[in-house]
Amino acid sequence: MTHPLALVGNTGSPYSRKMRAVLRYRRIPFRWLAKGSRWHLAANVPEVKVPIIPVIAFPDEAGTYVEAMTDSSPQIMVLEERFYGRSIIPADPVVAFLDHLIEDYADEWVTKAMYHYRWHPPEARDKAGKFLPLQSNIAMGDDEWNQMRVWITDRQVGRLGFVGSTPSAVPVIEASYRRLLEILDAHLRTAEFVLGGRPSRCDFGLFGQLSQLAWIDTEGIDVAVEVSPRTWTWVDRADDLSWFEPDESEPWFIRDDVGPTLTALLREIGRTYVPFMLANHRAFETDSDVVRYEVDGVTCEQGPFGYQRKCLDWLRDIYHGMEPDDRASVGTILRGTGCEALFVD
Repeated sequence: MTHPLALVGNTGSPYSRKMRAVLRYRRIPFRWLAKGSRWHLAANVPEVKVPIIPVIAFPDEAGTYVEAMTDSSPQIMVLEERFYGRSIIPADPVVAFLDHLIEDYADEWVTKAMYHYRWHPPEARDKAGKFLPLQSNIAMGDDEWNQMRVWITDRQVGRLGFVGSTPSAVPVIEASYRRLLEILDAHLRTAEFVLGGRPSRCDFGLFGQLSQLAWIDTEGIDVAVEVSPRTWTWVDRADDLSWFEPDESEPWFIRDDVGPTLTALLREIGRTYVPFMLANHRAFETDSDVVRYEVDGVTCEQGPFGYQRKCLDWLRDIYHGMEPDDRASVGTILRGTGCEALFVD
């Protein structure tokens, strides 16, 4: 492909940062187009069915963008099919499954902390409301800027309950963020990346959420610097890994060498993400308008979310479609972490 892809996004979007970091690491030529900017509008990127970011657009031989898609996880897999080299999908299907599970935890659970620390504290929401409108037009006039600031803030604060930052869940979310930082701090003493000596999709999933929590949103940054300066530094580095050369002597972990720090991360996933995802799935099965789940003896409630139901279905389809020996290996690794409950028939 002689012409660059287009990546339409926003630096305040964790999923946009995730995909920009993926493209940088894989050295896939692309144009970064801030959503709504004059450069975005001039690029004539095709419309997508659901107007969310990030959008990746693919050019034809003349450089015209003729195809566009959303959703970071499918985007990663399409890039794997179309571009060779510097893959972020482990070759071992067992390790690749763990990679997918951890990425989904980042995308669907850690995002609760990201949203909470941005829109729950008054100082944080004021800060975000100020800078987010300017990303599409830094020369925006004050009147338009003030209107957009109020509109964005009111809209996003109104969605706190939908995302899961409800009064009952706040202590659960905040505690889970601290534990994640503690786990990563211990893990990064033994490995460059989550699954070993080179990055995979779960690194970029975690980076996307932490790019906001540990870089932009004041209270999230303060917690990160207090608990794990090591993780803050890892996030800073992961933003652009185009320089990083994977060393054959430091590959991804093998299925029989999952160490205690990675197991600790899987236990954290089993402790938080699993009960939430199961409760969300049950809400659709029972036609309930409330998702009720329990973490550490605390009952949390929020509204159901259809996309997260699909995420669990996809994970289950992959798990049940694995070769028996591979599925058994996954079961052995997950046993006792709480994650195995996702796949109980």
